[in-house]
Amino acid sequence: MGCEIIGLGHYAPERRVGNGEIEQRLGLEAGWIERRTGIRERRYAARNEALTDIAVKACDMALKTAGIDRSTVALTLLATSTPDHLLPPSAPLLAHRLALTNSGGIDMAGACAGFLYALTLADGFVRTQRAPVLVVGANILTRRIDATDAGTSALFADAAGAVVLAPTDRPNAGILGAHLSANGSGYDLIKIPAGGSRRPFEPDIADETLMVMSDGKAVFTKAVDMMVATSRKALARAELDIVNIGRFVPHQANGRLIAAVAHQLDVPESKVISTIADYGNSSAATIPLSLSLSAQQKPLARGERLLMCAAGAGFTGGAVVFGL
Repeated sequence: MGCEIIGLGHYAPERRVGNGEIEQRLGLEAGWIERRTGIRERRYAARNEALTDIAVKACDMALKTAGIDRSTVALTLLATSTPDHLLPPSAPLLAHRLALTNSGGIDMAGACAGFLYALTLADGFVRTQRAPVLVVGANILTRRIDATDAGTSALFADAAGAVVLAPTDRPNAGILGAHLSANGSGYDLIKIPAGGSRRPFEPDIADETLMVMSDGKAVFTKAVDMMVATSRKALARAELDIVNIGRFVPHQANGRLIAAVAHQLDVPESKVISTIADYGNSSAATIPLSLSLSAQQKPLARGERLLMCAAGAGFTGGAVVFGL
């Protein structure tokens, strides 16, 4: 029994925010952001859009592409750092809005690597339970960035991406190799200080509910190392080499990071899928968003193999080799 991708979907909010708007607000010289991040513009959700609003649109596209009876979807996994509420989880509401009447639903807070963790869990569920699973990565990060901080304002964006997985009798379809990683020594490098049980909400700590990146250089170094190491281990578990990979779909953290990881893995530029320039960094949403956009330009081919990797807050990351 294998696991195959039968549907892909994505959604990016209509509002486009170019670098000029941010650079002018922060007093930065023209071109400062693109030189450092490779980003030209990013998408911002409308004021009345919540996380499930953008996730529904990506999921609906994926389900329509899959063309299956929605009552057969057995599980909805939502990878997000920005749910509609801290409680309850957003996945049950998402499944309800999509008319997935027989689906379980759970949020997964794996930061930028959340989609890969969800995909790994989904692959096992599909193989053992022989039922379709909806896997979603979605975030509205612009509600959690400090508009006066160049480091986060330049990078983060809002988007959603989704895949529908289903059982197949092809054993070489699905996850061929995976390696998930966590390094808690980097726990404080990227965080939202307040709002959890350690630092509950209080009237005078509103500024601590925004995202903080304490050491950009350390984040870069740790992310590159983790993405490269986990990719090599996932390839080894799949008994494959980089030449066997059709598309490399890394987390879209920033342009320099993508280039550094691809260089160390010897991935040809023609195989690197990059959407960072036009969509920015939407954390767990970037991989499914990029995969869906790539498939629109060049449909996924049976037998093709994907390498996906990510690293982010926690410090958590991983890599997956997926056979189509």
